[in-house]
Parts: sequence; C-alpha cells; structure tokens
Amino acid sequence: MDRRPDDMKRINTPELAKAFIDEQISELRAQIGDKKVLLALSGGVDSSVVAALLIKAVGQQLVCVHVNHGLLRKGEPEQVIKVFRDEMNANLIYVDAVDRFLDKLEGVSNPEQKRHIIGEEFIDVFADEARKLEGIEFLAQGTIWPDILESEAGIKAHHNAGGLPEDIASRFELVEPVKILFKDEVRVVGRELGLPANMVDRQPFPGPGLGVRCPGAITRDRLEAVRESDAILREEFANAGLEGKVWQYFTVVPDFKSTGVRDGKRSFDWPCIIRAINTTDVMEVTVEHLPADLIDRLVQRITTEVPGINRVLYDFTPKPPATVEYE
Repeated sequence: MDRRPDDMKRINTPELAKAFIDEQISELRAQIGDKKVLLALSGGVDSSVVAALLIKAVGQQLVCVHVNHGLLRKGEPEQVIKVFRDEMNANLIYVDAVDRFLDKLEGVSNPEQKRHIIGEEFIDVFADEARKLEGIEFLAQGTIWPDILESEAGIKAHHNAGGLPEDIASRFELVEPVKILFKDEVRVVGRELGLPANMVDRQPFPGPGLGVRCPGAITRDRLEAVRESDAILREEFANAGLEGKVWQYFTVVPDFKSTGVRDGKRSFDWPCIIRAINTTDVMEVTVEHLPADLIDRLVQRITTEVPGINRVLYDFTPKPPATVEYE
C-alpha cells in the first residue's frame, strides 16, 4: 500500500490496531519470505513498532542494528541495548559510528546537506553490516505518513522518506510497514503489540537526531551542550509530572553567541532554546505554556550545569508558521 486510503479509519482503538497488525504481518511474510531484513533500531516509537511487527512476522530473520552516530540523547544507546537485547531478546547489533558521522559532518552548515550526509552514512553503515551477514535482502524503515507528506511538499528532506541510493537499491528492497500511519496511530499499534510503556509513549525523535537541534556546522562541544541541556529538560519535566502529558519537548543550541556574566567576569556563550509542543498528527502543533517555577529551575540548572550556555530562551511559535524542529 503506497498511499493512505481516503476512507481509512483512524487507528484509535485496540481492535483497529489488531486488525492493522494482522494485515501487516501477513504482508510482511509475503514480502520477505525466508530472507533476512535489516532494521535501524533507534529505540524511538516508529522504529520500535516496526521492530515489534517484524519480530512477530519473521522472528530471527530480523537483524536490528543500533547505530550510535553521536547524535543520540544522553544514555540512549545504553537504554536501547537494555530494552531490546536484554528484555525483548532481539537480534541486535550495536555499531559505534560516532567518529565516522561527526567527521563527515564537520564544517557542514546547510540543513539539507546535513540530513543528506546523515541519511547516506546510515545507508553505508547498513551496507557494511550487510556484507558481514548472509541473506540480507531487505531494509526496514520507520517512515510514517507525515514524513511522506512533508517530503512531497518540499518542506524538508527525510532520511526515511523515499527510495535508497542507486548503488544500495540493488542490494536491498525497502520495507515500510507503518508508512500510512500518523504518530498517534503508531503509538496505539505499539501498545497492542505489547511494547513497554516507556518506549511506546516516548517522545518522537528525528532521524538525524540532535544534529537538527544543533543548527549550523556541528561541533562536538556545542553538540554536548544540546545533549546535556536536553537531559536536564527531560529530568525536570518528569519531576514536574509533565512526562507523557506534553507530546514533545527538547532543547536547541544555535550557532551564535552573546555576552553574559559568569563568576563576575564577562562570558561569551551560546543560548539554549527550549521548545515544548502538543499535537495529534504532527501537521499542526500548539505550544505548551510552562509553569513559571519550572522555567526558573530550567534556567538555573542549564546555565550553571551546562558548559558554554549563558542564556535560556523559550520558543512560543506554533506550527505553522514554524516546523517542529529547527532544521
């Protein structure tokens, strides 16, 4: 199924989710047969649901590859390994490709070029892993419907929307079992599949990772500032009882500096921008207005605990006119 049918019901009940799962399992078995399929398992909602579907459909024929490209959130690689390898007994390969990705991204400031490099490197990493394995003929991706819509509209490029590069396409056939679903529908399907709550209800995370939250040319120190400020934000949201109640929240550290004061001396550091939003279909989003005491704690912690940050700003812009991410 290449398009979302106009009369397709929203998948918002366990019964509809079960019907979708049964249909997809049948289609996946027919498509994959007795071959192996490679999946980029980030641990986000989309890739996790795809993994669970494929495990039900083809079991150990699925080879999950978790690539640490250096653009993941704090503690994320460790969490993915624990949940999928230890708890779900998935066939999981861990690839440390931090230097490989960051070296390729050095000095690159154009957002679309950054996305292209990250997507291309992912394909290359999978190709390298595939060469070590026998019978890999399929590549699974967590493409969802908004990815396709935004790519077709020219709003942004998506690493998982569309075909593979020509030199890779001859080796792999694409598998995209949730590409006609919106994000909220993917979550309903994930719950029906029995995925852990902390995985199904996890915030969406872009394919290019923190790379799109580090606008401009990525440097390792600024990337680390994004990672640390994001960890503080998530911790404070959890402490405030907002975890699972706000659809997505994250920090952005742009590539410019401003004057500040630290320890009685002039500082020249980056700002940290906080974005917290709600949506049901990702096509439109509204801004979450945070309690003043929470903002005060975030400002205090981020400016004192994260090296290189001397200001904390809040983004009040909905979508449209803005997009969810900055790049």
